[in-house]
Amino acid sequence: MKKSIIKKIVVSSMFVLMPVSSYANDVVTDKSIAMELSRDIANETINACRKDGYHVSAVVVDRFGLMRAALRDDLASRFTLEIAQRKANMTVMAWTDSGVFKNARSDIQQELNHIEGLIVMEGGIKITAGGYNIGAIGVSGAPGGDKDAACARTALGKLSERIEFAIDD
Repeated sequence: MKKSIIKKIVVSSMFVLMPVSSYANDVVTDKSIAMELSRDIANETINACRKDGYHVSAVVVDRFGLMRAALRDDLASRFTLEIAQRKANMTVMAWTDSGVFKNARSDIQQELNHIEGLIVMEGGIKITAGGYNIGAIGVSGAPGGDKDAACARTALGKLSERIEFAIDD
């Protein structure tokens, strides 16, 4: 009789505890860039390019490639917005700066350029905070992707402390 009661308690305990371990991974928590920081990064990027005499667009996407902020300088072509977003998306897809990816994977560049929303060009920079990939910025409009990327890096450098301490673990 005692054995039967103990067995029932053990089996019941297993069913009570099982959902905790079985379902613990059903919810995912992600760290991603917020709108306010995205806006400020885009704004600082445009300001950095203006100082160099370039009129650009800057688009910040979150870690999933969803647009969080998009700014176009008054004198930048309307097409620069789309190109900037596609550069940012490329960066999120590869989780490396788009210029690095372009140089490393020229063998598949043409194929990727045919995928809607992507373009393999220099000017996309990943945004990390506390070791997490939280988003990317794409810049277009300067005379060369290296100059687009430089403007983004200047902005990220200016906001580096804010970005790095944005993650609260």
